[in-house]
Formats: sequence, C-alpha cells, structure tokens
Amino acid sequence: QVQLVESGGGSVQAGGSLRLSCVVSGYTYHTNCMGWFRQAPGKERAEREGVALIDTDGRTRYADSVKGRFTLSKDNAKNTLYLQMNSLKPEDTATYYCAVESRATISTMKGDPDAGYWGQGTQVTVSS
Repeated sequence: QVQLVESGGGSVQAGGSLRLSCVVSGYTYHTNCMGWFRQAPGKERAEREGVALIDTDGRTRYADSVKGRFTLSKDNAKNTLYLQMNSLKPEDTATYYCAVESRATISTMKGDPDAGYWGQGTQVTVSS
C-alpha cells in the first residue's frame, strides 16, 4: 500500500523560508514523474499546479513562478522528497501536495488528482 505523508508547512512572512518533506512508503518502482503540486485557495482540485517535478532520469523542472526560489531534492535512502522554499511570496500561499504516478510529465507539469498516489497536503501561508 503506497502512502505519502507531507510535513513542514506553516505560516511565514514574505521573504521567509520553509522546507517541506514527503515520506513515501510502499512505493517500489518509479515509472513516472514524482514531485510537488499546490492548490491555491479557491481553486478546484483539477487546477492543482505542478510546482517541482523529477522524472525517472533525475531531471527536474520547476514552475516558472518558483524558479530560483524552490529546490526539489530526494533522499532515496529515506524514501523522502523535499521542497526547500526560499523567498516566499504571498502568492505561494496554497496547500502543497506530493504525488507519485500522477500522470504528470516534465513537459506538462500537470497531474491528475484522481490518478496515482497523493499525500494529504500541508498548508503553506505567506503573509505580506
């Protein structure tokens, strides 16, 4: 049984930093992109935005809105994905999810919330 558990969200002021973690268990193969998505307040599930993804070749891609500020990393020994978020802005406020096998690709950066495995989400709130 695949489980993803996120942690590390919170409330910070603009310019601050947070580090999100996602522990993945029960996932023994990697055939698709894995990474981080976010759902902004008032947006529907289908509008979740791909924030940072890594593919099976280790290539990463970031949404234009977070390039240079967010960094995705993976610790295979701990089965954990991280998202280091620096220089946070109020527009980064969202619920952040990690996911595997979501049908997202490096090209599309678009996951299907009804596909694959998703964590429960962790809230990030950035105040101005």
